[in-house]
Amino acid sequence: MSQSLIGTNKYELDTPLLCIDLDRMEANIRLMAETCKANGVQWRPHEKCHKTPAIALMEIAAGAIGVTCAKVSEAEVMAAGGVRDILIANMVVGQRKWERVAALCRHADPIITCDHYAQVEPLAAVCRQRGVAPRVIIEVNLGLDRVGVRPGRDTLELAQAIDQLKGVRFAGIMGYEGHLLRIADQEEKTQKISSAIGLLTGCADAIRQAGLNCDIVSAGGTGSYQITAKCPGIKELQAGGGIFMDPFYRNDCQVTDLEYALTVLATVVSRPTLERAVLDAGRKTMYPDLALPVVVGYPDAKVKRLSAEHCELDLGPRSQDLKIGDKIELVVGYGDFTTVLHDEFHGFRDNRLEVVWPILGRGKLT
Repeated sequence: MSQSLIGTNKYELDTPLLCIDLDRMEANIRLMAETCKANGVQWRPHEKCHKTPAIALMEIAAGAIGVTCAKVSEAEVMAAGGVRDILIANMVVGQRKWERVAALCRHADPIITCDHYAQVEPLAAVCRQRGVAPRVIIEVNLGLDRVGVRPGRDTLELAQAIDQLKGVRFAGIMGYEGHLLRIADQEEKTQKISSAIGLLTGCADAIRQAGLNCDIVSAGGTGSYQITAKCPGIKELQAGGGIFMDPFYRNDCQVTDLEYALTVLATVVSRPTLERAVLDAGRKTMYPDLALPVVVGYPDAKVKRLSAEHCELDLGPRSQDLKIGDKIELVVGYGDFTTVLHDEFHGFRDNRLEVVWPILGRGKLT
């Protein structure tokens, strides 16, 4: 049914509606790809912001070498959509998942992340039985203290142990400097990110000195991508959310060179007072906890509160003429957690619906 609406003006469609400005998204993709190329690093964008093979293929066409994802099921969706080079940047544990990784190797070239030998030995056993050998990388803890092996001796010893296993191929290391993205002072942010990445590249040097291959040295989120791309020794960048951009990245992480491309179209359904309007898009439509949505075209209208199905606006003098039935666009406060609330993206060019993409990775949690 959605496809039959192609060519329709945005403001004639029902709401709430998750919208992509295609010109802006394509410009963001080009800029992120060009930033990586200019700094001599590969781009392997995380697909958690879009979970859509059609968009991943656009990134690859712009220069990305593949994608990053978080779960085996997401990798399966990407492979089915024609993406071959897929990094699963998370621990893969359990017999069923190891079997699925082995099967995935028949259709793609996945890279599996680990931080303990107990994750890799059984995976290697399954893959030997199935006659495949996926690449494996180690996640190093750079200070986020979530997952990851300690840098230094522990990383080297794990790399040496993995390198001895038949059924997997040791390929490198990764880390995430996510605990440093919101540092306000840019000089301090740059210094601390450079220091954290130095831990990662130091591990890579030690692994190579021990005679092992370490082609992959992967890091970087959108909130740090311009800094991390310049760090010596980084081979690839995982930043992905910047293709949509959002107020979290702009205001909290000081990323200013990308344009807002992901919005929600909503309708004014109530005008309780002169200073207040209520829209038909709440928490089930937009994720507000990291950053509130921003009202497009009404600079003195601010999002006050979101409940399950309502968005309340505080209105200034220039927005108080809003009427019940008017449609308003809201820049999504944080794209990654908003995408997963929807079944489809609606892509617009000059406010005309050009494409409808099912979000095929939605709900893929295993």
